[in-house]
Amino acid sequence: MKRKKLRITQADYLKANRRASRQEEIESHGHPVQGRAMIHKSKKVYDRNRMKRAAIKSDDSSHFFYRFRRRCGAIASIML
Repeated sequence: MKRKKLRITQADYLKANRRASRQEEIESHGHPVQGRAMIHKSKKVYDRNRMKRAAIKSDDSSHFFYRFRRRCGAIASIML
């Protein structure tokens, strides 16, 4: 029975090279090194949580007063 010749493709070469580079990096630093994990968010996109955090940071009490009024109004309408 004939043995197949091992053919190394360009994709295999790149994969092996990346794996070796990663192993060297781990050995030199003692742990895996990660890039930036967080995705950049555009400031132009509406984001309610970001607005809340900004209100808390700047101590803007109008945001909380508005929420409190809405909540109390809903409770008052239930009691009637």
